[in-house]
Amino acid sequence: MSSHQWSRREFGTAVAGFFGASLLPGLAHAQPAPWWALPNVNGARLNAHLEQLHAFGKNPQGGVSRVAYSDADRDARVLVQQLLRDAKLDVSIDAAGNIIGRRTGSDPALPCIIIGSHIDSVPEGGNYDGQVGSMGAIEVAQTLGEAGITTRHPLEVVIWQNEEGGLWGSHAATAVLTEAELNTVSRSGKTIRDGIAFLGGDPAHLERTRRAKGSVAAYLELHIEQGGTLDQQKKQIGVVEGIVGIKQWEVTITGFANHAGTTAMGERRDAMLTAARFTEMVNRVIRATPGRQVGTVGRIQAFPGAPNVIPGKVVLTLEIRDLDGKKIDTLFARIKAESTKVGAMNDTAFEFQQFTDNIPAPTDLRIRAMVAASARELGLSNITLPSGAGHDAQDLAQICPVGMIFVPSLKGISHAPTEYSAPEDITNGANVLLHTLLKVDAAF
Repeated sequence: MSSHQWSRREFGTAVAGFFGASLLPGLAHAQPAPWWALPNVNGARLNAHLEQLHAFGKNPQGGVSRVAYSDADRDARVLVQQLLRDAKLDVSIDAAGNIIGRRTGSDPALPCIIIGSHIDSVPEGGNYDGQVGSMGAIEVAQTLGEAGITTRHPLEVVIWQNEEGGLWGSHAATAVLTEAELNTVSRSGKTIRDGIAFLGGDPAHLERTRRAKGSVAAYLELHIEQGGTLDQQKKQIGVVEGIVGIKQWEVTITGFANHAGTTAMGERRDAMLTAARFTEMVNRVIRATPGRQVGTVGRIQAFPGAPNVIPGKVVLTLEIRDLDGKKIDTLFARIKAESTKVGAMNDTAFEFQQFTDNIPAPTDLRIRAMVAASARELGLSNITLPSGAGHDAQDLAQICPVGMIFVPSLKGISHAPTEYSAPEDITNGANVLLHTLLKVDAAF
C-alpha cells in the first residue's frame, strides 16, 4: 500500500469522525465557539492590503518583480510590519530576516501556532503567489483581535524571507545553514548571508532563529493553488494532502566540438543532439508511469555556443517531483539507465550531479479534516489535492504538524504577471484559515 493511498483512506475516516473526541481529544478541555458564532474576516480590507502590496516592485506587464533582497522586497516589508502592528501584534525580525508578529495566548506555556507565507516573487511574477497567504494571515490575526478572541496558544504571523529562491527563511528556522549555503548567490546578486543582513537579520547568529521540535504546535499556510485543478473543477477550496518532493540534477553531456561545415553528419559527437534525445526520453519515462509525477528539463546551455561549432558539451537540468520520494528515485534510476543508451547513439557521455533534494511533506491528517470541515461550515465546496509547488510548509513539516489551504488560480496560471485569484476566493480562503486555526488551537 502506498503512502498516498493510505493518506486518502485515513483522511476520509478523519473527516467522517471530525467531531468525535477520538480525533480531537483536546476538545474535552477547550471547546471552541460554534462555527456559526465565529466572526468573518474583512474581505474588503484584506484585498485592499493586497492592492497596497502590489505597488512594490510593480512591473510594466502588470505583475511584480520583487525578488528577495531587492529594494522592492525591503520596502514592501516596511508595509508588512505596519500592517502587523495595526493588527496589534508585537513585531520583530529574527536573525534570518523573517518578519514575526506575535500575540500571547491565554496559556503562554503552550507552544505557538504559526500562520503565514512570503511576499518575495520570481522575476516578472504575479500579484498573488505568497502574498495571499501573508495578507490573509495578517487579516486573520486582526479579525481575532477585533473580535476579542484570544487563542490558547501564542499566535505568530510569520512572513518568511526568500521563499522563491529556495525556502531560505523557513529553512533557517528548521535547520542549520552551511557556509556553502550562506555563500549561495541569490537572484538579487547578493549572497544569502548578505541578503539576510540587508533585511535586518543577523547571519552570524542564526542559531537564535532555529525552532526545535515541539516548540511549534502547528503551522498553517493559505496559498493560491498555482495549478488549474480548482479552477477547472469549479471548487472553492483545496485541502492540501502534501507538498511534493523535489529533486534536481545538473546533467553534463560530453561529446566533441568540431567544425560545423566540414564534419560529416555521420561523424559527429554532437552533445546538443544527445540533449534533445535526452529531453524527449525524460518526457517519455515520466509519462509512462501512472500517477501525478512530473519531470522537467528546464535549463540548457551549449558549449562553446557558436553557430558554426558542433557543441562539444551541453549542461542542462533535470527535475522530478512527486509526493512519493521512492517513486522519484525509481524514475531517476530509469532515466539514468536510458541516458546510457541515448549517449551511445552518437558516442557521447553523461554525468549527473544532484543539487536539490526537498523531501515530500505530507500534511497532518487531523488538520486536513479541520480544513475540510471549516470549508463545509462556510458552505464552500472543496477537494483534496497535492501541491506540485514547494512551500515554506515543507520545511515546517520537519518540526511540527502542518496544513495548507488552496484557493483557485485562474486558468492555473502562476509565476507570471497574469496570475489571478478572485477577491471572493481570497476572502473564502482567509475565512477557512480562521476557522481552521481555531479548531487547531482547541485540539492541539
